[in-house]
Amino acid sequence: MSNYFLEIQKGNFIASEKNKVNNVNLKIENKGEIISLLGPSGIGKTTILRTLAGLQKLSSGKIFLKGKLISSNDVHIEPEKRNIALSFQDNSLFPNYTVIENINFGKKRANGNGSPVDTREIISILHIEPILEKYPHQISAGEAQRVSLARSLMSKPDLLLLDEPFSNIDQSLKEEIQVSVKKLLKRIKLTTIIVTHDSYEAFSMADKCGIILDQELKQFDVPYNVHHEPNSIDVANFLNKGVFIDVKVVDSECAVHRLQHEELGEIRGKLSNNFPSGSKVKLLLQPEDLIHDDQSKLKLEVVDRKFRGTNFIYTLKTKKGEHLPVFVHSHHIHQHERSEQFGVKSPIYIDHLVCF
Repeated sequence: MSNYFLEIQKGNFIASEKNKVNNVNLKIENKGEIISLLGPSGIGKTTILRTLAGLQKLSSGKIFLKGKLISSNDVHIEPEKRNIALSFQDNSLFPNYTVIENINFGKKRANGNGSPVDTREIISILHIEPILEKYPHQISAGEAQRVSLARSLMSKPDLLLLDEPFSNIDQSLKEEIQVSVKKLLKRIKLTTIIVTHDSYEAFSMADKCGIILDQELKQFDVPYNVHHEPNSIDVANFLNKGVFIDVKVVDSECAVHRLQHEELGEIRGKLSNNFPSGSKVKLLLQPEDLIHDDQSKLKLEVVDRKFRGTNFIYTLKTKKGEHLPVFVHSHHIHQHERSEQFGVKSPIYIDHLVCF
């Protein structure tokens, strides 16, 4: 028995020797929550979705949906009896049905369950009005993906599973659709699990985010904490948000903790992990942590500069050879070239001192 909307207890999900995730413990407390499962391709994320949908059996453990046991060693509720909709990354549309017929097929499966969803609204949100009378072979991969999503939404499931739902959609349209779909899911309180390898998508869409690496669910937390306080070096490296530098803990007893770096000097903030004074640790330094200051006496050499639209990412080199990323707004009064000296505001203050 479970008191949560969805609960996985010590679940082992296995498709092959390489494609498996072991000992998964995960809870969705309330109806209408959106969670994302984030990890590299081929790690087993889709295997979890297929098992939740009932398309393959759980190797061991238990899965509860709305308090009912749907998967275990002894129990396997058939897919058609779970009221779970799975929208695949690849085209899974009925080839002999038009787009609108595919969407209406989802409506036929609804059987009066869930919250009412207006067909015209779904079609408008997903921008598929011009292709309603076309067949799947006549539309693009991105369009097919949106039609599959529309069909799943129209089936009014208890649980919606989305496998890389926006991967084939043009970048110019993707963000708009993501925002609109999230608003709809929240309004109709449709509990959703999204599988993706895109951290920006995972963080923007979900209430909680699970990181899957090395056949394990490494971290499951709100996106803010996953980004700012990764619980391991593996998670931090996967998210590729910064670099690790060697520092010494000067003071971990006061309200504001202090670290010391040979060249950057004193670094202040709040330690996420407990380390005694004198410890030598690795500090995660993310691009937003350092602040550019032309007047600062702390200068580092520019070795690279990348334009990212709203900002530049400068790479600075310490005398020890460490490469440090720094965000600078693209409207900054002047740009710095390679080999120039770049000022960094000091002393450095970082809200979350993530150390290992």
